[in-house]
Amino acid sequence: MGAYAIISVLILIICFLLILIVLVQNSKGGGLASNFSSSNQYMGVRKTADFLEKTTWILAVLLLVFSLIGVFAIPKTSKDYQPPQEKESKAPNSSTNSPTSPVKK
Repeated sequence: MGAYAIISVLILIICFLLILIVLVQNSKGGGLASNFSSSNQYMGVRKTADFLEKTTWILAVLLLVFSLIGVFAIPKTSKDYQPPQEKESKAPNSSTNSPTSPVKK
């Protein structure tokens, strides 16, 4: 159960980061990269766009890999496990209270 919980938390973190990275990007190629229009910046427009695209691909692949690992880490139940039975009502069975007989008024 511990491995499954750890993998589930990692999947949630990757999903959150992937959402943030996708929201930072612009569908037309601007996004965060458009804010760095000066050529004197350490990371120029093209390098920022490349970084965001590579990060998106890396996070998407990690999400896929951890999802597949998570399938194998799901705790399995034993074959002889039986779910607990529902408690039966303590009222005695009578023919007037049976569910198949019509209700008399």
